Amino acid sequence: MTFTNYLRDQFRLILLWISLISLTGFILWLTPEVKFNLPSLVYIAILGFILVFIFLSLDYTRKKKFWQQMEVNSNQYVETPNLMDARSHEETLYQDYFNEMHREHFLLLNDVKQQSQEQKDYIDSWVHEIKVPLASLNLISETIEDDISEKRFNQLRNNLKRIDDYVEQVLYYSRLDSFSKDYLIKSYSLKKMVQQTVRKSADYFIQNNIKFSLEGEDFAVLTDEKWLEFILNQLINNGIKYTESGGSLSVSLSKNDRGVWLTLTDTGIGIPQEDLQRIFDKGFTGKNGRNEETNSTGLGLYLAKSLAEKLGHHLYVESQLGKGTSFQILFPHLNYYSETEESFMI
Repeated sequence: MTFTNYLRDQFRLILLWISLISLTGFILWLTPEVKFNLPSLVYIAILGFILVFIFLSLDYTRKKKFWQQMEVNSNQYVETPNLMDARSHEETLYQDYFNEMHREHFLLLNDVKQQSQEQKDYIDSWVHEIKVPLASLNLISETIEDDISEKRFNQLRNNLKRIDDYVEQVLYYSRLDSFSKDYLIKSYSLKKMVQQTVRKSADYFIQNNIKFSLEGEDFAVLTDEKWLEFILNQLINNGIKYTESGGSLSVSLSKNDRGVWLTLTDTGIGIPQEDLQRIFDKGFTGKNGRNEETNSTGLGLYLAKSLAEKLGHHLYVESQLGKGTSFQILFPHLNYYSETEESFMI
């Protein structure tokens, strides 16, 4: 608290002092036995002002240390210490109340952290446990390929792939907060990573008669292989999901003074302009995602955007309704720095 704010809080005390000085002068002026002397009254007022100012200054100095304990910088996430050194009954009341609230907050925060960690551990355990029967179902589906129709077999494989993708989403979502403990930045061949990711969705391209093309030279980028493949998988699945049979999906690689660019373009239904600003928001499905056939979770693009930012990459999107969507990932040069976002992309 500043001294100016302190004086404002003491406004009633100062007003009381002014009233007493004024009342004293008025009484002296009305008393016949006393010869009214204005200079003496002014002298008394000046001395009184000095005494009040000294009193307020000393009182402010005494309380300042106590108040400073309650001043917390909101930009620094540090534990707030307990209040100490209360010197009056009023300060003791504030101190006891504040410390009790702080103790309850600390206990509640620990409970929340513990529950969050237990939930994360459970999700990690659940994901690893469910991957075992999923792997078994994939093996079984291969053994019964000749016993069922091709249509039924493709439906089975597609649904197993969708379940596996949803499980991966849950796993990466639970690890989002602990990202710094689970990544390794190395130099990787970008074209090779795209080919590996596309190969996992080869059945989708064939079944939906969607053409795929990869253009441009190969570039080495600094990234984490596992996390980038997850990002690419989300974008590719998103492109396949909203592209009709006979359409196409292409990936082009390029490089300029800002860095290496990966552009993934589909000829799908496009994204409405009113949804374009929110497609990276957690849980947002938009008009297209509410379709019964697509049944979007609203997590794929959110995770892709969040993980890209944590890796130091930049993810952008452009779309025209009825013509298609283009996602771009920028892998900046180490010396690249931009203070403002581009106006032509989101």
